[in-house]
Amino acid sequence: MRTTTAPETVAELIARQWGDHRPGLKHENGVLTHHRTAQEAAARAALLVDLMPPGAEPHLGVLLDNTPEFPFWLGAAALAGAAVAGINPTRRGPELARDILHTDCRILITERAHLPLLRGLGLPGVRVLVTGTEEYEALLAPYAAAKPGEAALRAPAPDSRLLLYFTSGSTGAPKAAICTQGRLAAAGSALARQFSVTQQDVHYICMPLFHGNALIADWLPALVGGAPVALRRRFSASAFLDDVRAYGATYFTYVGRAVQYLLATEPRPDDRTHTLRLGFGTEAGAVDAARFAERFGVRLVEGYGATEGGASVQRTPDTPPGALGRAGAGDDLAVIDPATGAECPPAVLAPDGRLLNGSAAIGELVNRGRSLFEGYWRNPDAEADRTRDGWYWTGDLFFRDAAGFLYFAGRTDDRLRVDSENLAAAMIENILARWTDAAAVAVYAVPDEVAGDQVMAALALREGAAFDPSAFETFLSRQPDLGTKMSPRYVRIVEAMPTTATNKIHRVSLRHEGFRCEDPVWHRSPSGAYTPLDAPALTTLLAAYESQGRTDLLTQ
Repeated sequence: MRTTTAPETVAELIARQWGDHRPGLKHENGVLTHHRTAQEAAARAALLVDLMPPGAEPHLGVLLDNTPEFPFWLGAAALAGAAVAGINPTRRGPELARDILHTDCRILITERAHLPLLRGLGLPGVRVLVTGTEEYEALLAPYAAAKPGEAALRAPAPDSRLLLYFTSGSTGAPKAAICTQGRLAAAGSALARQFSVTQQDVHYICMPLFHGNALIADWLPALVGGAPVALRRRFSASAFLDDVRAYGATYFTYVGRAVQYLLATEPRPDDRTHTLRLGFGTEAGAVDAARFAERFGVRLVEGYGATEGGASVQRTPDTPPGALGRAGAGDDLAVIDPATGAECPPAVLAPDGRLLNGSAAIGELVNRGRSLFEGYWRNPDAEADRTRDGWYWTGDLFFRDAAGFLYFAGRTDDRLRVDSENLAAAMIENILARWTDAAAVAVYAVPDEVAGDQVMAALALREGAAFDPSAFETFLSRQPDLGTKMSPRYVRIVEAMPTTATNKIHRVSLRHEGFRCEDPVWHRSPSGAYTPLDAPALTTLLAAYESQGRTDLLTQ
């Protein structure tokens, strides 16, 4: 029986499903009711209570694709007062072992497909359960009659840890952000209200559940609104519309460049024949969002909220195109120059929306007010850096217009300094994305021969397109908001953009390879013409770097 009372814990949301025999979980092998999903979660909660060693931190690792077992164990952890560490299956060897051991997981849930990842790893004290096996089913069988609330390691409360969510930082070991049941339940409730989620909706989860986007912005608001969820084991651009139609999906979330991959699929006459009404995510870019709406008839809503809980931006009806909104209730957000600690001046925007003072206006988004940040698991140094000077530093670049609306400008790691001018990679990417031959774009810094950075762009071309340097030069010359320092010095043509497991572009690998890679690279001359960076040109370029003593910055 559903109620209208605002939930205080995720455990409460799981328990509310009990007795609801409508469809609740759709997946490749069938449909389960809400009641059945609560029943499966309760059985695993009871098993978890019996398996967890006495005195151990109530943490379990989940190394799974988006199969029904993932939400079952999320629900089980909520009911049992335990915490889930979502383990990234693209991690390998010591890094993978480090993630499991760092979060004090005593139980690891996985599947046969991921067993090769665990071979040879030292995981002392960790019990591995392999879903879909006879041994696993035999372990669960005695708990089939369990009900929500009957078994718990600790009584679930708003301050109970539920997630140890690994951030996807570009350097160093990932940090495990702590997320409590109360904060997650509140986040799910807020999104369910914002998007008017009802029992008639179907939330399509194609982003990985070990990542905060799918869990917080897709699974949780569906729980709050009583909507079923539909799982795709792994994101597939080619299968996206077929899934949407098969499941009757009305809502999905995206991260990184998933929207570009969907736009790169071959157009079909029935692209608008579906039930989808809304997509919610980050970093789609205004150009791709407009293309998506035009082709599929679906509105994309860009949002911003740090998974760590430190800052959020709320969209209002008067939010202008390209902006994300204003500071959320209780937040005191400012755009700060990290070098000086001073607030950046407001953005100066041309009538057509071009940013005219990016070097001065772009800075790091900082929350100077109260913060919902709950810390990192066993990482006091990272925690202190995130909250230095009593403020919460998001690590994201923004600018703010005169009316207070905030615009995303990329990650602090993606900032470039060209001829003493600070540039944001995301701003250049948004411009290059207008080129009709580009299916995906990534902009990043490579070292200048003398000092600072130069702009390099990786381009994945649409099917059937070939790189035409003259046409590209003409395109650049016609972009009124492409500053004089923004034009790419180097252009790399890739068959497919390297991505992380969360469908974000893997800029670390692109920066590491620089212009010394197997793909074709074009080099812009002082005249503005692009010519191939062939072996003789590369030799000349490397000699220039060596003459300036910058060989330490060259990639291998």
